[in-house]
Amino acid sequence: MAKVSDRTKGIICILISALSFSGMSSFINLSGDVPVFQKVFFRNLVAVFIAIVTLLKNHEQFKPQKGCLKYHLIRSTAGLVGVLGNFYATTKMASTADAAILNKMSPFFTLIFSAIFLKEKVKPKQAIAIGIAFVGAMFVIKPTMANPQILPSVCGFIGGVCAGGAYTCVRHMGNKGENGRFTVFFFSLFSCLTTAPYLIFNFHPMTKQQWIYLIMVGVCAAGGQFAITAAYTFAPSREISIYDYSNVIFTAISGYFFLGGQVPDLWSFVGYFIICAMAVWMFLYNNKVHISKKS
Repeated sequence: MAKVSDRTKGIICILISALSFSGMSSFINLSGDVPVFQKVFFRNLVAVFIAIVTLLKNHEQFKPQKGCLKYHLIRSTAGLVGVLGNFYATTKMASTADAAILNKMSPFFTLIFSAIFLKEKVKPKQAIAIGIAFVGAMFVIKPTMANPQILPSVCGFIGGVCAGGAYTCVRHMGNKGENGRFTVFFFSLFSCLTTAPYLIFNFHPMTKQQWIYLIMVGVCAAGGQFAITAAYTFAPSREISIYDYSNVIFTAISGYFFLGGQVPDLWSFVGYFIICAMAVWMFLYNNKVHISKKS
């Protein structure tokens, strides 16, 4: 039997992650009128327990690497705002695929934040891709007062921006040797503790079905987090990151079949095409640069 390459394992893991996050989006929507803070709490509660079990199983410490605590706090704050924005957009927008593609703006903002804070150079072609992707996002957001979904669209976009900032911190901590499983644990615990006061004073009673849906939100989110962490341990981002955009396809399919026949409008499809095209361009460009450096 032929041995499966690390690149193939990475692709499989990132597809599992994309499918998991697509399931998370569907369960967020199915859970109905539960407040966003309550949904975010359950999203992270399951991840906390899974992260604890994983750390204990691997006999790993429950403390950050030296010099990483402040970056954990920044990452967790930005990540929580990003999740809130994404959850609000997923709940309120007519198409969950629109919310998903806005969240996929995060890699472009990771480049921007990495240039600002980590002093990593942004090549001219990368800057062009970022600018064109931003135009693509405007087709999805449709920034006019005539758009009744302008607020959730903007929140979804801000979620993508904050996710880009969070990933920049994760990248920086990874360079310092921080354990990815501890990063998941810290973020999940931080998010639970931050959203818990809202639940204490404003808990929204839930039906048995809503409890099940929110537990599944947490299961899917945890599965997505750990799968994408595993993906990047098997292969570098330049080789597999493009496959993460399959999440938009999975989300669109589930939106149509499980969420009342959701179909994005024409302008959203134009935005999807532009953003995904720029992601593919960046993927090919980064690989070309890597090959030229090796030769």
